[in-house]
Amino acid sequence: MSYFLKKTKKKKGTYLQIYEGHLSQERGHVVQSCYRSLGYLEELKESGIADPIRDAQREVDELNSAAKEEKRRGKQIGIKTPLKYAGYFPIKNILEKLGVSVVMDMLQERRRFEFRVYDVFSALVFSRIIDPCSKLSTVNSIVPDLFNDYDFTYSQVLSCIEYMGNDYEKHVELLTRKVQACYGQNTSNAYFDCTNFYFEIDREDELRRKGPSKENRPNPLVSMGLLLDADMIPIGMKIFPGNKSEKPYLREIIGQMKNKGHVSGRTIQIADKGLNCAANIYDALSDKDGYIFSKSIKTLPEVEKVWVFNDDDTWTPVMDNSGKAIYYHKECTDTFCYSFKDEDGNPVEFQTLEKRIVTYNVDLAAKQKAEIKKLADKAANYTYSAAKREEFGDAGKYIKFVAPGNSKSKVVAVFDEDTYLEDLKYAGLNMLVTSEVKMNARDVYKRYHELWRIEESFRIMKTNLDARPVFLQKKESIQGHFLICYAAVLLTRLLQIKELQDRYSVGNILRFIKCYQILKVKDSEYINVTQHTDFISEFAKVTGVPLANLYLTKKNLIKMGLIKEKHT
Repeated sequence: MSYFLKKTKKKKGTYLQIYEGHLSQERGHVVQSCYRSLGYLEELKESGIADPIRDAQREVDELNSAAKEEKRRGKQIGIKTPLKYAGYFPIKNILEKLGVSVVMDMLQERRRFEFRVYDVFSALVFSRIIDPCSKLSTVNSIVPDLFNDYDFTYSQVLSCIEYMGNDYEKHVELLTRKVQACYGQNTSNAYFDCTNFYFEIDREDELRRKGPSKENRPNPLVSMGLLLDADMIPIGMKIFPGNKSEKPYLREIIGQMKNKGHVSGRTIQIADKGLNCAANIYDALSDKDGYIFSKSIKTLPEVEKVWVFNDDDTWTPVMDNSGKAIYYHKECTDTFCYSFKDEDGNPVEFQTLEKRIVTYNVDLAAKQKAEIKKLADKAANYTYSAAKREEFGDAGKYIKFVAPGNSKSKVVAVFDEDTYLEDLKYAGLNMLVTSEVKMNARDVYKRYHELWRIEESFRIMKTNLDARPVFLQKKESIQGHFLICYAAVLLTRLLQIKELQDRYSVGNILRFIKCYQILKVKDSEYINVTQHTDFISEFAKVTGVPLANLYLTKKNLIKMGLIKEKHT
């Protein structure tokens, strides 16, 4: 297989395409097809690309280099070893149970792929869980070590990633529909949150844009919105540029889920203060849904702050089993006014009956006060040493600049005690607002704090699956990469919550998948080389397979689903 840059003269100018050529066994000659369309030369220059032909040729050279490396190795996906990863078998079984392969085969029907999309997709998902790395390393080092054999090349993986990424929302819908059919779906509550992933590049593009980073990075970002159902199973995912506000995507994703039939009946939308806005509340109420959002106490009108800090109100303690107060709360129900501007800029005003719950957590207050004091001490030291403005960092919030004496005096940095005392006042306090006026405060609090599950899903994606760095450049390929990560999280959650009834942590499950390996010694005999853990013994009871044994038989592997039983 080889690649070349095709430059076609058209009325609008020079049109650039990357073409691939391969020998067709059926036709007996080289067949050429478009690998990727780049666009018109002048339009690419206007978009900020200084030399589109040079950049395109660089991509062609990289593709040809990868193809030569595959040919030199003599095998398509690397050198086989007798030691095989086998711990992914429960994920493989769930994916097969969902039955997505049939639809994926239909979707690729019009494409001239010389590989099966489902095979590439499933192998990449298994490999992402076992040992996340670049696509090239995955193809050369991880896929060959999976127990099941796969037959595709690195360039085919790139084509598949780009193909699936171009229609990633369609594949997310496929997964959601199949999960709904196999496991059911509880959308009485819907949890939504956003995160972003930074890219260590200098130039922004259509998808990777600079915005507020979760890691406080200055790099271009790609944002992701994730929707979970009441059982904490992912049911929706949206990828959008890093400079876009998160707030509209709650409405968009839930709207899409309702239109496609994945969300029916009344849903309570649950999200943190970053998604709390009048437009989201209005949209939820218009759809006859409910909401539970957290709200910043600092931004409340003064009349509402008076109620928050009114010591005459009775605070109700919530105790743990030892009799220690976990947190205190007080509540009120009243009609509140909201206003916003719609997409056309027209003002929208409405009123709604809403319950507001203020909580005070003693342990959280102590933690936040310690963090505030640490920053304040840092700020005070900076003022004493006359540090430069750029050195302040987060401590800069407790520093203000004043010009002592007459207006010609030099501006100096002084400690801002008012801001410091104000922040101490809010330590440990949080407010929840909800449409569910008949729900008691403890249930509202409990439902809201299930958001930790969605935060854990992002943590799995970022830490366990190494969703970044992303060694891909095209928008469609980046979207395809995050689709693989989303599918890996979804399947892991299905295993943890639906199959194992939430009895085991994600950490134990992922360690098993990553570490469980077997060695083939005979056609029907295998050796388990994995170090024993209590989880393996417990999981063996669940699966009915002697996973802790030294020797495993072909019959054991058939029961695991790694080998298909032949019927005569």
